[in-house]
Amino acid sequence: MPAARRPFLAPELLADLPKSDLHVHLDGSLRPETLIELAHTRRVRLPANTVEGLHRTVFKRRYRSLGEYLKGFAYTCAVLQDHEALERTTWELCRDAQAEGVRYMEIRFAPQLHSRPGFGIDAVLKAVGRGIERAESAFNRRKAVQDGTEPPFRAGILVCALRFFEPVFSRTYGDLSHALADLPREQVFGIASETLVHASVRARDQAGVPVVGVDLAGMEHGYPAADHSRAYRLAHQAFLGKTVHAGEDYGPESIFQAITDCHAERIGHGTWLFSAGRIRDRRIKNRRRYVAELVRYIGDRRITLEVCLSSNLQTLPELGTLERHPFRRMLREKLSTAICTDNRLVSRTTATRELELATQTFRLDAKQVGDLILYGFKRSFFPGSYLEKRAFVRRILDYRDAVLRRHGVA
Repeated sequence: MPAARRPFLAPELLADLPKSDLHVHLDGSLRPETLIELAHTRRVRLPANTVEGLHRTVFKRRYRSLGEYLKGFAYTCAVLQDHEALERTTWELCRDAQAEGVRYMEIRFAPQLHSRPGFGIDAVLKAVGRGIERAESAFNRRKAVQDGTEPPFRAGILVCALRFFEPVFSRTYGDLSHALADLPREQVFGIASETLVHASVRARDQAGVPVVGVDLAGMEHGYPAADHSRAYRLAHQAFLGKTVHAGEDYGPESIFQAITDCHAERIGHGTWLFSAGRIRDRRIKNRRRYVAELVRYIGDRRITLEVCLSSNLQTLPELGTLERHPFRRMLREKLSTAICTDNRLVSRTTATRELELATQTFRLDAKQVGDLILYGFKRSFFPGSYLEKRAFVRRILDYRDAVLRRHGVA
């Protein structure tokens, strides 16, 4: 029996390294104990009332499809409908991330799924912003941060527009759908995204909420990013960062559309970037050439791919094993990539665990891990000035190198 392959870098080293998490969903990253407690106090019925029961019935190791994977969000969103629950779960997520070495994260969620009359999008964003503020303050008061021994912790908010929704998704969507009932559905989707961007810019500029960017999530097939181009133009004009879930549920042309129609600076997942066989646009005659030119386009512009290994393995049965994940080719093509968690509860993972999976599976050395860490921080939509971001990244890199030296790695 062959000996098990050993990672080049020890798990203890990966845990100590400063990490970022640019793609993490708030409603997919609750502590399971908190979900159970909030469900009890908010009278939300769960399929099970123990952590083990939830893992058995909802948050499984593998799923048959992305649609099955997303069913668990009905329960998490149901308990996140008030200021206290949103602030608490944000604070807990930040604290859990801090404990495993994460020093920067962008928490993404769809505020419109948590709003209602009297508790609008602005109020939802303020609640999450308050959770971030509390977590930053608690961590950054530590002596090691104050004296410069360790870098501080920072976080921002990414607001998620949805490619597709039904009125039953939330009261906000129900009211909007009723008011715009005479319009085509794709136009309603676009207007909903524009409303979200307007509210997010208002929360940032008037209330100081650390909204740093906009995302587009949901099913790609049949719901093109082009429907949301006006909303992304508004975000672009407001100097918000722009990322799009693309190439997760569709082929390479979905990634190109996200970049061209939505000004995307980062791509969520991008799993099928290299899959010429998944191209469906009949106007593309030479599919291999199209993929090659798209890869070059992404590389030239340093468009970063937010790679989520565990969740891809869960939702894409055709991958089979992690060894077949296109992250291997992303590395070979020298593309800008960042290792992310996606959903810590649903995928039962952490930033350290994802970095460990990448290191073990793809045999990364210290140089490659160091570059991955660098990309995550440099390609962030940092909530501060350019000079502040440069100073922050410099502290991160100095700390990264100090950790490597402490573990005896050149």
